[in-house]
Amino acid sequence: MDDLVTARLILHSLTVPEAENIAAERPERLPHWVPGYPEEDDVRASLRFLEAVAEYGPGRHPGAYEIRSREDGRVVGGLDFHGPADEDGAVVVGYGLLPAERGKGYASEALRAALAAARARGIRRVKGDADHDNVPSHRVMTAAGMRKVGEDEKVTYYETAWEGDAVAGAGEPGARQAAST
Repeated sequence: MDDLVTARLILHSLTVPEAENIAAERPERLPHWVPGYPEEDDVRASLRFLEAVAEYGPGRHPGAYEIRSREDGRVVGGLDFHGPADEDGAVVVGYGLLPAERGKGYASEALRAALAAARARGIRRVKGDADHDNVPSHRVMTAAGMRKVGEDEKVTYYETAWEGDAVAGAGEPGARQAAST
């Protein structure tokens, strides 16, 4: 899979050896790794990616990414889809930024790019969720074009869905979205 490039970021598509390195939190940190990386969520994302690749092969997983700064290549966070699309063409997305990188709009920028890539790959629906008190994550999903579709006692659920064939530009503000089924 190719890297995704935005105005300020590179979403570097992880290879199996890179995901293994993150999952093992190898002490030989790579030059683009910064203090605090990988975080626990990055390790879990890498393990999910490795499990999906082992079970389904590399072509079925829509992606796990290191989010890197285009300016200097350093890691600012991670984003992954939690496995291959289900029978309805839906996937769950997760993302996170290192604490020092939050509040700069990176998560929304990365999520918009990932949504567009998912749509281009034929994914029909992307779901996400955040605890009620995680207001920044609610803002990220809304800014990326996802809409609130429900909540329970702890979590608010978001999604974006597309009808028909994949079309470039998905996840961009103003992209056509279908109602949930």
